[in-house]
Amino acid sequence: MSPDGTSTPTHTVPATTSHAQEKPKQVPTAFKHPLDPLTPDEIAAVSLAVRRHIASKTEIKAIKFITCSLLPAPKKAVLAYLGIPLMPGAKPEAPVPIVRKAETDFLDVVNGGSYNGVLSLNDNGEWVVDVLNLLPESYHPQISVEELIACEMVVKKNPTIQKLAADVGVLPEQIVCDGWSIGYDDRFPQKRRVQQALVFARLSEHDNLYAHPMDFIPVIDANSEELLHVDFPPHYSRAADGSAKLSVPDTAPPSVGTESESLAASQRDRIPPPRKAWDFLPDLMAKTEEGGYHPRTDLKPLHVVQPEGVSFKMDGHVLEWQNWKMHIAFTHREGIALSTITYNDNGEIRPLIYRLSLAEMVVPYGAPEYPHPRKFAFDSGEYGMGTMANELSLGCDCLGQIHYLPGAFVAHDGSAMVIKNVICIHEEDAGVLWKHTDYRPNGRSQTIRRRRLVVSMVCTLANYEYIWNYHFYQDGAIELEIRLTGILSVYVSKDGEPNPFGTTIAPNINGHYHQHMFSIRIDPMIDGLNNTVVESDILPLAAPTGSKENFAGNAFYSQDTPVKVESGRAYDFAKERRWRIVNKGRQHYASGKDVGYSIGVRGGATPMMAKPDGWAARRAAFLMNTVWVCRDIEAEGGSTVRMWPAGKYVPQTREEPEDSVGSWVKGQLPVEDEDILVYVTVGTTHIPRPEDWPVMPVEHLTVSFKPSSFFKANPSMDVPGTKDPLSVNAFGPNAEGQACCK
Repeated sequence: MSPDGTSTPTHTVPATTSHAQEKPKQVPTAFKHPLDPLTPDEIAAVSLAVRRHIASKTEIKAIKFITCSLLPAPKKAVLAYLGIPLMPGAKPEAPVPIVRKAETDFLDVVNGGSYNGVLSLNDNGEWVVDVLNLLPESYHPQISVEELIACEMVVKKNPTIQKLAADVGVLPEQIVCDGWSIGYDDRFPQKRRVQQALVFARLSEHDNLYAHPMDFIPVIDANSEELLHVDFPPHYSRAADGSAKLSVPDTAPPSVGTESESLAASQRDRIPPPRKAWDFLPDLMAKTEEGGYHPRTDLKPLHVVQPEGVSFKMDGHVLEWQNWKMHIAFTHREGIALSTITYNDNGEIRPLIYRLSLAEMVVPYGAPEYPHPRKFAFDSGEYGMGTMANELSLGCDCLGQIHYLPGAFVAHDGSAMVIKNVICIHEEDAGVLWKHTDYRPNGRSQTIRRRRLVVSMVCTLANYEYIWNYHFYQDGAIELEIRLTGILSVYVSKDGEPNPFGTTIAPNINGHYHQHMFSIRIDPMIDGLNNTVVESDILPLAAPTGSKENFAGNAFYSQDTPVKVESGRAYDFAKERRWRIVNKGRQHYASGKDVGYSIGVRGGATPMMAKPDGWAARRAAFLMNTVWVCRDIEAEGGSTVRMWPAGKYVPQTREEPEDSVGSWVKGQLPVEDEDILVYVTVGTTHIPRPEDWPVMPVEHLTVSFKPSSFFKANPSMDVPGTKDPLSVNAFGPNAEGQACCK
């Protein structure tokens, strides 16, 4: 076995009871690293093992798979396998056998009910079901891609929906919809697997359907494919004093009834969808834009070239670049999971983060009229960020010399759905890394360009796109950049209708106010597993101006407070609060401070706008605080039980689940010098602009992790200065100009 565990495509499984005296067998597998995701062949093999098990040992007649993924090995076993020490200056632990495990969720399509199974790969190379549990009836695995597609077909073919569409001039073949989780609606029993459908009209092939929103929302059962209900949101009218008032007296959710009863309960006139085309495809814009579509002609080519190739190396899922080393994996829920991140500090391999990923996100909308409050999508927990990922295009989504990784997740029938080119890895210039000029006569200057490594993914959640960029820098910093784009979630409105909770972005099209809130999970191992979170407040010195202690009134200081027990920590703008993760077992030689990494959330520490006792906050406890600190706890067998801050099974929850971060911290376990987890909540509040229509320009949001007393000095002092020979004067001869490095 190599020191980093990446060169031997086998793993050791423990001996069974009947072969206790035999040596463990080396079983060939598809993985080179214990955290490699399941391959398409493994997904198919796991599904087949589940089918055989239920056929022989249960009464279940038919199933559809929802998830199938690697169940990671115990943390300490993985670190020992890779030769990563648990404490500063310590030797790595002795390697122990690692059993490859898988976890799956599936549905009983005949009798209803959801199941969770855990399987192991035995020493004969066969997958065996270890555990099979029937989940409580209120637990629902994430909504699959196939269920979202089926939702549209159910709605499109329903005679009641066709009649409602025809009443406002929409043909059956023009009906389209986006399937959504029901969010929160206590009219429907939790045991039913329910979706709501946001309905639009597609007036021609490839037409931008979101330009034609319909004025009703069907609710369906995803298992039985029944139409359960149709909702008609009330609308605003203008009061005599010019203010907005609801057009119906009661905005509470109507009682469950037939579709005809729902229609009668609307108490308002129907609103037809707007007919104007708002296309984004060039060929369609050429046909539908007034005066035609005329693309800009004044853009000259701009190329990213690396004539000598890239500076990073890949070995399967393991990447090395500029002292960094990490494991990169596709997951159906998180999208990208980065693990075992280390930095080579002048020959010493220093562990930083065991696992870094998006743990959850929610998009709560701000319109109070029913049923719009149901719109708060958990795009990770309800649908899966990985299952919504794009297959990336060379030269479009990523520029330069690119390395791609594929991803795979399970289909209903147990086969693997493969996304080629789902994770993009490349280098890019990122401006100046550092610079200084000695301004004195005959002085010298030095300019060092900043190179960064990018690990990225693009995901489409119906109308919206999220671009996930993990950046690694030559100065030891890490950054997660989230770019938001795509098409706004819109609703139809009457001519002249007031819009108190949104922006009328185009005639009869209402863009609701909403937030995008993200929970980033950090499993730190700063120079080992025993870490502490330190909260720092920047405070002005209390001594008054003119006093001996503060005669100019300018003094301020940083007050550090270690987080001692599990808790949520709120951002305080007035104190410019910040956090860092430290290892008290090692101090910086000059500052004397514990080695650590700081968390940069300023600018992204967006307050939750929903009421603390409201539907969204009750389901998404992570919204309550900017930072959460808790212990990492592994279940029997090694897998962590603290992954998902809003719970493992998110669809149709109504209260804060027991397996959520808000519940975990109630235990008040010590978190000083412990194996901890840190959840960071960041977000942005989107007040739509007409300029966000028909497709929104990207919005940026970043979370940074920067070394703080971790390195002796600036670790990028050895980055060489370069002068690009292809850079020339734009409007003149290729003059030398001022040298950047002298």
